[in-house]
Amino acid sequence: MADAYLKGLRGYDIETLYEAMIHGTENVHPKVSSTGRLGHEYYNTLGYVPYDVKIKENAARTLEYAYADWTIYKLAKALNRPQAEIDLYAKRCQNYRHLYSPEYKLMRGKNRDGTFQSPFSPTKWGDAFTEGNSWHYTWSVFHDPQGLIDLMGGNREFVNMLDSVFKMPPVFDDSYYGFPIHEIREMQIMNMGQYAHGNQPIQHMVYLYNYAGEPWKTQYWTREVMDKLYTPAPDGYCGDEDNGQTSAWYVFSAMGFYPVCPGSDEYILGSPLFEKMTVHLENGKKLQVNSPGNRKSTRYISDVKLNGKTYTKNYVKHLDLMDGARIDIQMSDKPNKTRGTQKSDFPYSFSNEKK
Repeated sequence: MADAYLKGLRGYDIETLYEAMIHGTENVHPKVSSTGRLGHEYYNTLGYVPYDVKIKENAARTLEYAYADWTIYKLAKALNRPQAEIDLYAKRCQNYRHLYSPEYKLMRGKNRDGTFQSPFSPTKWGDAFTEGNSWHYTWSVFHDPQGLIDLMGGNREFVNMLDSVFKMPPVFDDSYYGFPIHEIREMQIMNMGQYAHGNQPIQHMVYLYNYAGEPWKTQYWTREVMDKLYTPAPDGYCGDEDNGQTSAWYVFSAMGFYPVCPGSDEYILGSPLFEKMTVHLENGKKLQVNSPGNRKSTRYISDVKLNGKTYTKNYVKHLDLMDGARIDIQMSDKPNKTRGTQKSDFPYSFSNEKK
């Protein structure tokens, strides 16, 4: 709802919807625990849902609640809500920090007394997470990659951790479930290390290199995923097609960009798949993405022009696209390691907003 409003969609009662969003942060349905926030009492006082209070998937809940709080913060500002309310959700959106384990450079369940869960297996599926493990959920800081970069010790360490997702073997700990669930088998079959594109929590991760000054790695991996994990056949998806997300990832990525963080106005650049794509917008205007000579071997971006002007940023803005835009992308078989490497070229992060 926040994303829709902030992108200009109207024709509904946003004030009542906002009240519902706030209500959800302090309540949970008495019979359907997926409605509202299970564990909100702990989250709103400790800053996280504890591992040892018999609430399943506690770390995943904490990370998702923190991102949701950021969207409330953004909407609260747009609706001119009281400053104390805005500040509350600005503070809560940083709650992901409570689960970061410096020892592992990964997210980890935390007990009510402030100690981390122990023993801890980064490859353990389920338990503190939802149909995934810590290698998948560590990146669920959609609204503040810079904050996560800082926690990890800077761009180099952050990129090393991203790289490690693909370098790790596709080993798993299925002790929580007692058997390998289908998402585990899909990760093994895909054979991209710990990258589990068949389950949505990690699908944005390949775009995060753009936040740390190495956008060519996003270009490499988005093409790898499109080329290897999707086929035009009855079994063409590499996993769940929940709510159309897995195909939406492909459509966006084929155009050359992806909405890493709904609630922001940015789409993060990847690698376009075709020589030309035209999107006929509802307002009658057109968005054209041109990459002449594009082929399987030319997955890297060497130059971008937006409406005829050289463009160095690692993202494009929603309103620029909706106004009708022409994006000309020069592709290459070699990475351009100078484009998109300046801090001013990086996408939005909450931590930068507050500096």
